[in-house]
Amino acid sequence: MKTDYAKLTRVLISAWFALIVTASALHLVHAQPGKAPLGLLIAVLAPIFIFSVWYLRSNDFRAWILSLDPQALTRFHAWRIVGFVFVGLHTYQILPAIFALPAGWGDVIIGLTAYTASDLASRRRRKGFVAWQLLGMLDLILAIGLGAASGLIDPHGLNTAPVTMLPLSLIPGFGVPFFFILHIISIAQARRWHSTDHPNRLASAQSIPA
Repeated sequence: MKTDYAKLTRVLISAWFALIVTASALHLVHAQPGKAPLGLLIAVLAPIFIFSVWYLRSNDFRAWILSLDPQALTRFHAWRIVGFVFVGLHTYQILPAIFALPAGWGDVIIGLTAYTASDLASRRRRKGFVAWQLLGMLDLILAIGLGAASGLIDPHGLNTAPVTMLPLSLIPGFGVPFFFILHIISIAQARRWHSTDHPNRLASAQSIPA
């Protein structure tokens, strides 16, 4: 019996979101000021690791992933404009500038350029498409790195503890790995654009499950 990966993925994403909400409510990802947010780091890295293993080990899952519409995947990043909330929280002296400003403005830039970047999803514009995806990944890595290190850099200043509590914890705990995985998929798709445009030119094109 062939697996319905679209349905399965919707179920897994819903369960993943519920798990992060529950873990945050139980303070399992909360970090005390001055301490590394280990619980949150696990929440960020575990989904990326699980997806990567599944992608590499399952031919059927990999084929389905590569059949998704790269333009739709890229446009999903428009949601990252909500990163502006970090800039606002710094304005009210809730989050440190060393984390909030790069993370916030980085997400805003990626969110505002997502629709433009989706137009690069073709063999002819592949380099620009991949470059944008890598820039988006760098933004996420930088945000997590600065969030984890900000307390060590300035132990007596503002800290990122609010980001490890609801509702902000949903951004790094769910949003960061989710968008990072979308970047991985898009780059994997772009590597296959040799003689034709991207796979979603097929009549049975699919989009990311909502």
